[in-house]
Amino acid sequence: MFLTALISFLFLAASPQESDPYIVIDKQNFTLTLFDGDGTAIKVYSIACGSGIGNKTRSGDHKTPEGTFSINEILNSRSLTHDFSDGKGPIKGAYGPWFLRLDVPGRRDIGIHGTHLPESIGTRATEGCIRLKNEDITDLKARIKVGTVVTILPDPVEQ
Repeated sequence: MFLTALISFLFLAASPQESDPYIVIDKQNFTLTLFDGDGTAIKVYSIACGSGIGNKTRSGDHKTPEGTFSINEILNSRSLTHDFSDGKGPIKGAYGPWFLRLDVPGRRDIGIHGTHLPESIGTRATEGCIRLKNEDITDLKARIKVGTVVTILPDPVEQ
């Protein structure tokens, strides 16, 4: 009951158009749920999120930000690389086929994207982004647009 009320409150605070789909990310349960404008769940995807627990406060804390944001850019990320500082160097395709950039204040590098490590889904494994299987990010990208509202629920306890 509390979770439903919290989702409703956060969604109403974002004020999307009634007919627009919106996204709710639950870090505790490793889910991203796409809702239609009437509040009906369309699809639930499994995710990986930041390895740190709590709200992102600085670069390098490996926490996923909490709050209500919107998608401000959709990037084809197939050719992008990322160095995870694990000695393997830059990994091509680390973000999968799509990167949905979020308008997190003071941050330009937080988004919802695919992965080269599908086995990480269902875990706290990222530097702060939301990670989906590549087929799921492709499916999600086809259902949303720039401006789609994204609410990331807070962790229940910050460590």
